[in-house]
Amino acid sequence: MPKVLVLYYSTYGHVEAMAYAVAEGARSAGATVDVKRVPETVPEDVARASHFKLDQAAPVATIDELVHYDAIIVGAGTRFGRISSQLASFLDQAGGLWMKGALHGKVGGAFTSSATQHGGQETTLFSIITNLLHFGMVIVGLPYSFQGQMKIDEVTGGAPYGATTVAGGDGSRQPSKNELAGARQQGELIAQTAKKLFG
Repeated sequence: MPKVLVLYYSTYGHVEAMAYAVAEGARSAGATVDVKRVPETVPEDVARASHFKLDQAAPVATIDELVHYDAIIVGAGTRFGRISSQLASFLDQAGGLWMKGALHGKVGGAFTSSATQHGGQETTLFSIITNLLHFGMVIVGLPYSFQGQMKIDEVTGGAPYGATTVAGGDGSRQPSKNELAGARQQGELIAQTAKKLFG
């Protein structure tokens, strides 16, 4: 049974919701799944004044525990077409694991959220994927077997590189049923891939 980590950073809760959908999909494939978040780097008074969602239930991850998983699925909101500084700071601390090749051959995937449909979702996914490739991980995206990403009758996220959601300019739009389905399917695919590789 593969061990899967869903690792995320979420400012307002959109990526958090996607993370739990990814985890649900991975569990449906028989994986043992932990959902953890990276540390917040914004001072608490600033975060509260900016209405950050600070009541997230997921425990904070540490770099050293990454080696204990067969698959790591990473999510963060888009910041000017790339990953958030919080996630970047966390991954930047993994130099020791990189030096040892500790993550080589593990399965990886990415998911994200942006304010608009064209707000850098795909470049953010590639920003995450680039990190995972440097760690020597095997990448699984969200293939077109998930037909929901082809919808044109509603606003929807989703790309062959990973599950996504559109939050709206004011953050009021929550992940849709279709976007959550994409996240679940990606989680399931990654768990199935880890099971094939690790038994």
